[in-house]
Amino acid sequence: MTAPYIGSKISLISKSEIRYEGILYTIDTKDSTIALQNVQSFGTEGRKKNGPQIPPSAEIYDYIIFRGTDIKDITMSGEPQNRPAAAPAQAAAP
Repeated sequence: MTAPYIGSKISLISKSEIRYEGILYTIDTKDSTIALQNVQSFGTEGRKKNGPQIPPSAEIYDYIIFRGTDIKDITMSGEPQNRPAAAPAQAAAP
């Protein structure tokens, strides 16, 4: 069974205050990890209170696996990309 949110755009903030955005690829409940695909790092964006801020990166990572213990916040910011389109309704024959 596939979770309905696989393929959704996800915004994740790590405990290091770095925000990542990518497509939810998989959830591993046994290892308490999630994997994002086509991931971009937006840096700390002013969230880090102590120490230097981390700048955003222009690089797009194929995949990043996050441990649940490293995640501070996670938000679904878009519908799944691979969800099939609904079939058009058929008109009843006269």
